[in-house]
Amino acid sequence: MRLSVATVRRLLKRHGWSWQAPARRALERDEGAVELWKREVWPQVKAPRRRSGPGSSSRTRPDSR
Repeated sequence: MRLSVATVRRLLKRHGWSWQAPARRALERDEGAVELWKREVWPQVKAPRRRSGPGSSSRTRPDSR
């Protein structure tokens, strides 16, 4: 599911929340470490999407998946 920025803004407002973003990046931020993490660690952490298919949510029939 994808939502537009306008839809997210409306949902936030409806629940009494506000859009908050930092005014600037932290001085302590290490850009090299961030890039290394995104390149090497994130692909391992990111779970592959499960394919939708036949299955059962029944706990009594676990083999039906």
